[in-house]
Amino acid sequence: MLHTRVIPPAEGAYPYPLLIKRLLLSGVRYEKTREIVYRDHSRYSYQMLNERICRLAGALTAAGVKAGDTVAVMDWDSHRYLECMFAIPMIGAVVHTINVRLSPEQILFTMNHAEDKLVLVNSEFVPLYNAIAGQLTTVEKTLLLTDTDGATTDLPNLVGEYEALLAAASPHYQFEDFDENSVATTFYTTGTTGNPKGVYFTHRQLVLHTLAVATIMGSVEGILGGDKVYMPITPMFHVHAWGVPYAATMLGVKQVYPGRYDPELLVALWQKEKVTFSHCVPTIMQMVLNAKAAQDMDFTGWHIIIGGSSLNRSLYEAAKAKGIQLSAAYGMSETGPLVSVAHLNDDLMAASEDERTTYRIKAGAPGVLVEAAIVDGEGNFLPSDGETQGELVLRAPWLSEGYYREPEKGAELWAGGWLHTGDVATLDSMGGIDIRDRIKDVIKTGGEWVSSLQLEDLCSRHPGVREVAVVGIADPQWGERPFALLVAREGHVLDAKILKEHLKPFVEQGHINKWAIPSQIALVTEIPKTSVGKLDKKQIRQNILEWQGSNSAFLSTL
Repeated sequence: MLHTRVIPPAEGAYPYPLLIKRLLLSGVRYEKTREIVYRDHSRYSYQMLNERICRLAGALTAAGVKAGDTVAVMDWDSHRYLECMFAIPMIGAVVHTINVRLSPEQILFTMNHAEDKLVLVNSEFVPLYNAIAGQLTTVEKTLLLTDTDGATTDLPNLVGEYEALLAAASPHYQFEDFDENSVATTFYTTGTTGNPKGVYFTHRQLVLHTLAVATIMGSVEGILGGDKVYMPITPMFHVHAWGVPYAATMLGVKQVYPGRYDPELLVALWQKEKVTFSHCVPTIMQMVLNAKAAQDMDFTGWHIIIGGSSLNRSLYEAAKAKGIQLSAAYGMSETGPLVSVAHLNDDLMAASEDERTTYRIKAGAPGVLVEAAIVDGEGNFLPSDGETQGELVLRAPWLSEGYYREPEKGAELWAGGWLHTGDVATLDSMGGIDIRDRIKDVIKTGGEWVSSLQLEDLCSRHPGVREVAVVGIADPQWGERPFALLVAREGHVLDAKILKEHLKPFVEQGHINKWAIPSQIALVTEIPKTSVGKLDKKQIRQNILEWQGSNSAFLSTL
């Protein structure tokens, strides 16, 4: 490292550690009357939010939670979750956001692996918790979360009900300073193989990520801040709802928490609370568009960031027709998660609508403080010419620096001093990222690479296709062949021949080679998804092999 002039600070100069508590300073100053809304159940001001965080900190401390302990949360997206994301790390503890959509066995693994000491449990999850409680090795106490006043439960080692504990606690709490590199949050990835991996973030990382989100979403894209109204449609357990609640709170933005996702309720909340900004995965977006209440609704003014899976043109156009502006973003659990957001610069704003759409559905431009590059299999850097493909590698000050209690996997993640995403991408001269596929999902047929994401996008442009997933299936002649799972729109007929006819013009235009056209497809009513709403391609491959083995009626062959 370069040796430069460093002047020691004056005696008494305050070192100012970057701690999550600092994010609460500004929101109440900017807009102390702006609301935090939870369904039709509660609404309160930023002043009250800060007070409730103090009360929660006092209640947790009284329950025996100490600095360094891990406190787990099992809840739907609520004001309580937001309070936990502040209060728990602010007392020096670690908040473990449990993915409630994992299997009971996986949840048990994550709780024991994270060494949870106290668990906050929504009343809806009490049966799930009690089913595994006898096998938990570190949990000492539980705390009940409920929307029902005076609810009782049979949770073991219960310290009390959330609201009752807050009511009894002091509205004041002295949050101490500590090392900004202290772990603040942890959660577990939905790995396709083996047990979930523990990802963790420090106070410093989360504060820097929050500042980056506020800069990108607020200043660059202008969709967060001021009089905007924010409603997450990404679970709080999924990388802190992509970290946006921290940024929204810092900026004093009105926030609307929908609880358990019900498409009809989401539409109703959008209308009632005048929501302007949300974020979600494509499957949730499709669910909202399919809602009965959405059919005659004009959603003009609603900007939604799409991440988690690729945004295809078909979904983009369907949302646009309803007045919704979609923009793609990119990140992963290990990146905190925000890396890039679709950005239209002056040149693109002057381009055609079709060109703008093309850039809106790409992964976008790396955000502030993000370095991106592409490398080959040996780690050599490749040119950023918009054509050359390689693995996307990253550097930013908030990227996870390893996996909890798994140093070997952490070293693999950071081989060569860059975080390896496992995604095949191109970079253009402006730094724009175009994700072509996951390395494990790229289809190699006849010695040529076929992007499953590109093929999904082209298939989705058929008016009869509601959902699509493409995977590679082993083939004795070609090595692999593309296989498409399709969900048809109501009133439309699809088969392998119809899909071939739809894709032939794209072959003629040079978008894909002729061998990229699937010779066999499956028509299903639902495509398997992971716990966070992504396409579950591991399960899809297993299903296809079973269908092929039994000559299933789902199959359609050329």
